[in-house]
Amino acid sequence: MKEELCGKVTDKFLETLLYGMDLAFCLSKGYQRNIENFNGRYLFSTAKNPVAAAATFKDGDMEVHEEPTDDYDWNVRITFKDAAALRDFIFSKDQDILNSLLKNEVEIDGNVSYIYKFGFMARDLSHRLGVG
Repeated sequence: MKEELCGKVTDKFLETLLYGMDLAFCLSKGYQRNIENFNGRYLFSTAKNPVAAAATFKDGDMEVHEEPTDDYDWNVRITFKDAAALRDFIFSKDQDILNSLLKNEVEIDGNVSYIYKFGFMARDLSHRLGVG
């Protein structure tokens, strides 16, 4: 029961984070430059819990998908072993995907450079908000 509740909370937090990024792209032209001429499709999920959210970037716009499907053509699919591993990654100071890989907390299917691009955008937003 606790694991299921933590999974639902993590799922909603991930969606809120993605929607926050989407809003920031709309409100800040400087931040929006991060996705000019950038096309990418991200799927975030967990292996043990029903946590899943996705984001697509195309033509300077971002779209959040709350209930993505595996059969879509994602550029990168990031699967965390559980909701705790996803939370640990999101809240880590450096968001180093290699550390998560070495600790066997995540599997990556696709182009790893997309993860670094996403991490850069997340850090850029936190700096703009004064929380990073």
